[in-house]
Amino acid sequence: MTSSKDLKKHLRRDALGRRDALDPFWRVEAALEMAETARDSFAIEPGQIVSGFWPMRSEVDVRPLMFALREKGARLCLPAILDKTTIVFRELVRGAPMVDMGFGTVGPHEEAEVLDPQVMLVPLAAFDARGHRIGYGAGYYDRAIARLVDKGQPPRLIGIAFDCQEVALVPDEPHDVTIPEILTESGLRRFAPKL
Repeated sequence: MTSSKDLKKHLRRDALGRRDALDPFWRVEAALEMAETARDSFAIEPGQIVSGFWPMRSEVDVRPLMFALREKGARLCLPAILDKTTIVFRELVRGAPMVDMGFGTVGPHEEAEVLDPQVMLVPLAAFDARGHRIGYGAGYYDRAIARLVDKGQPPRLIGIAFDCQEVALVPDEPHDVTIPEILTESGLRRFAPKL
């Protein structure tokens, strides 16, 4: 019998293979379209803290989306990897130095202010129609979200992916965090909360 971990590994590999196969020029157009959707449908209060991510490999480039939210008054931040289990979110300020974060991504320098996101744009490898996600396997986001929940500051979670990353069913594991909203090139999808 296949374990949940092995099944997730297989689903992750297949979904990322489909994402990698997307035309790079189409991905740019899709990212711009997603930024327009976010600008029109995300209610952002001036000063609200939004975490994004610097795209790696064939991920959705959320930079246009982040900048659209900045125009609505959002304070932006990006994840910074502290160690093998921990990420924090450092403020993204125009002109501030960026440093290599590993994994082919960059983030604000350690002098940047650490913020607690109120809205998190969450990268993912695969998702299903219930809002269950498969990340990249390290658990950084699951732990970061749990820390915010423990502080009494549960963030609004919005997964960011392409439609081709949807799978039939993500195996449930106790530590998994359900993503109530996922933005793809088809638009913003909302999922019913778990009861």
